[in-house]
Amino acid sequence: MASLSQTRLQQVIDRFEEVEARMGATSDSKEIITLSKEHSELRPVVEQARELLAARRGLKDAEALAASGDAEMAELARMEIDDLKTQLPALEQAMQILLLPKDVDDAANVVLEVRAGTGGDEAALFAGDLYRMYMRYAQLNGWKVEIVDASEGEAGGYKEIIANVSGDGVFGRMKWESGVHRVQRVPATETQGRIHTSAATVAILPAPENIEIDVRPDDIRIDTMRASGAGGQHVNKTDSAVRITHFPSGIVVTSSEKSQHVNREKAMDQLKIRLYEKLRHERDSARAEARANMVGTGDRSAKVRTYNYPENRVTDHRIGLTLYSLDRIVAGDKLNEVVEALITEDQARKLAAMEAG
Repeated sequence: MASLSQTRLQQVIDRFEEVEARMGATSDSKEIITLSKEHSELRPVVEQARELLAARRGLKDAEALAASGDAEMAELARMEIDDLKTQLPALEQAMQILLLPKDVDDAANVVLEVRAGTGGDEAALFAGDLYRMYMRYAQLNGWKVEIVDASEGEAGGYKEIIANVSGDGVFGRMKWESGVHRVQRVPATETQGRIHTSAATVAILPAPENIEIDVRPDDIRIDTMRASGAGGQHVNKTDSAVRITHFPSGIVVTSSEKSQHVNREKAMDQLKIRLYEKLRHERDSARAEARANMVGTGDRSAKVRTYNYPENRVTDHRIGLTLYSLDRIVAGDKLNEVVEALITEDQARKLAAMEAG
C-alpha cells in the first residue's frame, strides 16, 4: 500500500485547525452548525493523521540514532525501529480508510420499510421479526424509532411496516440491510414439521435534514381516509389518515397518526424522502460500473441474507459470511457483527479500486 504524502496529511490538519479558529470567531448560528458538523467529522481523521505523522517522525529519529555510533543507544533505537515498522502499515491503512470518499448521506436519518414477501402468514411473521431486530439494534445504538404506518398480518407480524429511524450515522450503518431477506424454518402452523422458505423485503431510504425537493401542488392529490395501522382497539376511527399521490413519479405515501394536520406534514416529508431516493437511484445508475465494485448496491430485489432457524445460521450472500448465532442476530445483539463485516469488505474493495486506479 502506497504511503500517504506528508502534504495530504497536513492539509487535513490545517483544515481542522481553520474550522476550529472559525468556530471561535463567528457568531452566525447557521455557520456555527455547519462548522460544528465538519469539525466533528474531521476530528477522528485528524487524530489518526497526527498519530501517523508522529510514528513517521519517531521512525526517522530512531534511524538517525541507530546510525549515531553509540552502540548502546543504537541497540535501543533498532528495537524502536522494529516496533514502528510493525505499527506503520496498520496506521497507514487506517488513515487511507478514513480518507476514502464517503456517501454524502451516511450521516442521515432513514426511513425503514419492511414488507412481507412470498410465504403468506409466515412471511408477515418474519417481517415482524426483522422489524423487532432493527428496533433492538436502534436501541443499542441510541437511535430513535417512530412508526409512520403499519399493516398487521392476520396471524401476527406485519404485511408492511414503515418507520423513521433517527440518530447519529444511521444510514451509514443501516444501508446494508436493503434487499430480500429469506427465512428457512418450520412455521407454527406446520403440523408435519416441514421447513418452509419465506421472504421479506427491506428498504433503507436516506432522510437527510432539509431535503430541497420542490413538490408542485398540481403534481399531487391528497386524500383522507380511516386509519388502519398498528394499535388494535386504539386505532383512530376517524378519517384523519392522509394519502398523497405524486403523479409524475407514481409514488404514493400515507401517514396514520391521530391528527390530520400532522399526517399531512409527515406524508409530505415521506414523499420528499422517496423523491430524493429516486434521484439517488438515478445518480447511482449513471455510475453503475463503479457501484458494481461496492458491497451495498441497495437493490431491493437482490437476495442479501438467509436466516436458517434449524441450523441457527445466518448467511450474508454478498460477502459469503456465515455465522451460527441466528438467535443473537435476530435479537439485535449481534447484528452489528454482520454490519461491521460488510463495512470492512466495502472499505477493502474501495481501497483496492483506489490503488488500481
